[in-house]
Amino acid sequence: MSVFQEELKIIYQYFPDLSSEQKKQIELMQDVYMFWNERINVISRKDIEHLYLHHVLHSLSIAKVIQFLPGTSVLDIGTGGGFPGIPLAILFPDVQFYLNDSVQKKIHVVNEVVKVLQLKNVTTLHNRAEKIKQKFDFIVSRAVTNFPDFVKLAQGKIKNKHQHALPNGIIYLKGGELDDLKTELGNYFEDVLIFNINDFFKHDYFETKRIIHYAMI
Repeated sequence: MSVFQEELKIIYQYFPDLSSEQKKQIELMQDVYMFWNERINVISRKDIEHLYLHHVLHSLSIAKVIQFLPGTSVLDIGTGGGFPGIPLAILFPDVQFYLNDSVQKKIHVVNEVVKVLQLKNVTTLHNRAEKIKQKFDFIVSRAVTNFPDFVKLAQGKIKNKHQHALPNGIIYLKGGELDDLKTELGNYFEDVLIFNINDFFKHDYFETKRIIHYAMI
């Protein structure tokens, strides 16, 4: 059994209710990312064989702290190759995802992945995040910059009315030791919720991986 197959099994263990269509979309990710990553490097070449554990499952960890309701709008700032936005779009087909990156070639890869997976709930935005004027329920990201600067990027982009147990705001995937995280968060540390991904996924890779929620309403 290949690493891809082993890690696919792990995803299905943690998300047993995936439909056949969702499983098909997740399985298609292997070939499309292998193809495009040889041409435009959006995932470390040393890491591509761990696509499902390090990228897909990591992205899906957000679903362990919030279940986005139908009609929710989510902006993924600095999506790179489409993480966490694409795995979340597969999991939540009734939620509208906007995947943003300022690098044209990365958005090109995302567009190709969206086309192959036939995702109807993804819009790509090739722009600097500062120039996005639309408002969203949540903004997600995989640590594209330090947290205080990310909060500045998110200012003015969050809808006031919320309908989830977690208030509208930022959901941020971040690695590192807790002491280092506390230093980076600075004045925000007392105002965020921190979830340890290792509480949901029992794998060494997630030992120091965390989800940070910061309410912005």
